[in-house]
Amino acid sequence: MWGKSLPGGNRSRCCVILSSSLLALFSAFASAAPVVEREETVNGGTPQTWDLAQDAKLTVNGAQTLAITADSSALIVNPGSSTQQISARNGSTVNLSGTTVTGVGGLAAVFLSNSNATIDNSTITGNRVGLQVVRDANTQIGSQVTVTGGTTISGGTGGALVSAYSVLNLIDSSLLGTGANSYGLRLSSGQAIGRNSTIVGGREGVVIGFDPNEVQPAVLSLENTTVQGRTGAAILVDFANRADSTASITLTNSSLLAGNGTLLDVKGGANTSLVVNGSTLTGDIVTEQGSTTKLILQENSTLTGQLHNVASATINDSAKWVLTGNSNIDQLSLNNGGSVVFGASDAFYQLNVNSLSGDGRFVMGTDFSTGQTDLLNVTGVAHGTHELLIASSGVDPASGQPIRVVQTAGGDAQFFIERDVDLGAFSYALAKSGNDWILDPSTRTVSPGARSVLALFNTASTVWLGELTSLRTRMGELRFNGGQSGAWARTYTNKYNVSDGSGVGYQQRQHGFTLGADAPLPLGDGQWVIGVMAGQSQSDLDLGAGTSGSVDSYYLGSYLTWLDAQTGYYADFLVKANHFRNDAKVGLSDGSRAKGDYDNSGVGGSVEFGKHITLADGNFLEPYTQWSAVVIEGKDYSLSNDLRADGDRTRSFIGKIGVTAGRNIELGQGRVVQPYMRVAWAHEFAKNNEVQVNNNVFNNDLSGSRAEVGAGVAMVVAKNLSVHADFEYSNGQNIEQPFGANIGLRYTW
Repeated sequence: MWGKSLPGGNRSRCCVILSSSLLALFSAFASAAPVVEREETVNGGTPQTWDLAQDAKLTVNGAQTLAITADSSALIVNPGSSTQQISARNGSTVNLSGTTVTGVGGLAAVFLSNSNATIDNSTITGNRVGLQVVRDANTQIGSQVTVTGGTTISGGTGGALVSAYSVLNLIDSSLLGTGANSYGLRLSSGQAIGRNSTIVGGREGVVIGFDPNEVQPAVLSLENTTVQGRTGAAILVDFANRADSTASITLTNSSLLAGNGTLLDVKGGANTSLVVNGSTLTGDIVTEQGSTTKLILQENSTLTGQLHNVASATINDSAKWVLTGNSNIDQLSLNNGGSVVFGASDAFYQLNVNSLSGDGRFVMGTDFSTGQTDLLNVTGVAHGTHELLIASSGVDPASGQPIRVVQTAGGDAQFFIERDVDLGAFSYALAKSGNDWILDPSTRTVSPGARSVLALFNTASTVWLGELTSLRTRMGELRFNGGQSGAWARTYTNKYNVSDGSGVGYQQRQHGFTLGADAPLPLGDGQWVIGVMAGQSQSDLDLGAGTSGSVDSYYLGSYLTWLDAQTGYYADFLVKANHFRNDAKVGLSDGSRAKGDYDNSGVGGSVEFGKHITLADGNFLEPYTQWSAVVIEGKDYSLSNDLRADGDRTRSFIGKIGVTAGRNIELGQGRVVQPYMRVAWAHEFAKNNEVQVNNNVFNNDLSGSRAEVGAGVAMVVAKNLSVHADFEYSNGQNIEQPFGANIGLRYTW
């Protein structure tokens, strides 16, 4: 009712007529009502209307009344009471507690003009407006109302209306418009403060307009409050092209719900500011041409939606704006961790900004298989330093052309990325091109996803070799208990630093155990020993930047060993089959993770020849050579980010030549300790272990030579029990082994 938009000067006449009509109507009620001259208390009896003269006081205690009018007087309605309309004017005070007020006809259920009221734990229902808080039509003196204690105020046209110079405090209460086109709250240049409350309208939740005769700033401040427009906007600001009208809206930990998806609809030349603190909002902000909207998001707020024709947006204090469509802003400022997120990963938007400033983050997405990408388009000047967080992908770019992600017309802005952007098999750096910023294909490096794939295909061979070792390392000194059956166990740990032919570097840590048993063959005077073994190992890969992998290996093997005590010659033949369970976890440039896994198998063997040469004083030399080969099954698999890998069979063929020097020291009572040292030279002959990553061919080449040094000790600790420990270091062209440790024992009978 109050402040309804009418053409030209009709608005002023409307308000005067409206106020006069209301006074006349209430006077009609008063003509038949008892007049309270000083003080009156109603405790019961037949309901009737009441008219309070100046300085009078009426108290209603648990009684029913009809309409009550107050003029420069006081009205107190206590719990359990019910009334019809209440009208107060000219400095009256109204106190309602636990009261039911029901309006009839076209009047507001509670009407306050130049008066104050406190309403607690009450129910107020109007056919049109539940609560009307207005100034006197001829003055600048408004009304103030505080509503608390779970009060519900409703009306067919709207819950509450507040005019210029008037203030509504809504605490722990509700405003409800029940009609299809109703509002929950209307501010006609008025002020409203809501805390822990709900405001719901049949169409808009809050309508902000102007008082036609006294244009004042409309102020809406909400804390822990929900505003809902069931079929329309949550908040509508329409000043009917009054250029001097402004609206200020502050939301703190509050919610806006809009039936038409528009959180804030600004039109009619309105000048509106919206400050959002600690709130999560979903919907659009729409500004009509000729109107102005300024938005501030701060204190970890999130707005998910489009901004249409917004004059300025300032995003502070880790707040973020999530786009759901193309948007246009005149001025955008990001500060203290503020960010703009370009929507879902399967949709691509363009943000047009005339002026950019501050220091924030833009989270962008791409589909490099089609060339689609989000774009920040600064049509004017850009200033500040901004981070780009660009979504990674397992799919390679559709072409080798640069990918433009920022376009500017000028300015000194700097854009950067924390890590090169992972796109399929390669990662791309950000580069400046004129006034634009692009992902530059000339700077590409192997991506973490591709590195993990290459590392896993490589690792199986080093896993196999770490499990294999030489005869001495595997079972200790067999000559201590020659010709006897036995069982043995060993545990081991190895570390490898690997850099293959594709430039992929990683660290591998392996630990595992092997169990075995053997017996002499009935030929050659016990010179031949045949045995079986089984074991398990786990290798963990660290490729840096949050990327890792693991290989669980399970193996079964058999060996045949020949020792000639007379000549010192020996030979060792071994075959071993493995099953590998491979797993990769990839840390991507955008902070997300990809993973993948596969199983494969391998089979290989080794042959070792050597001679034990006894020297004086228990010293000995043991030259030897070992040749090993393994073939590991190739595999096709994908990571969860759609990066595809196709690995050929992995082959390894290593030749080694070395010598061990040591000494047997008798300790008495059959105990012997044998310290030794070892040096060797090894060469990997296998080359061209090809792997395809998204059809890009990589050569997983570990070929090359390396030198090995080692030291250990073997010891007979009891008649049938011996133990051994072995430590080694190796370094070469593609593999360094900073350490390897092996501890074992053997029991014979």
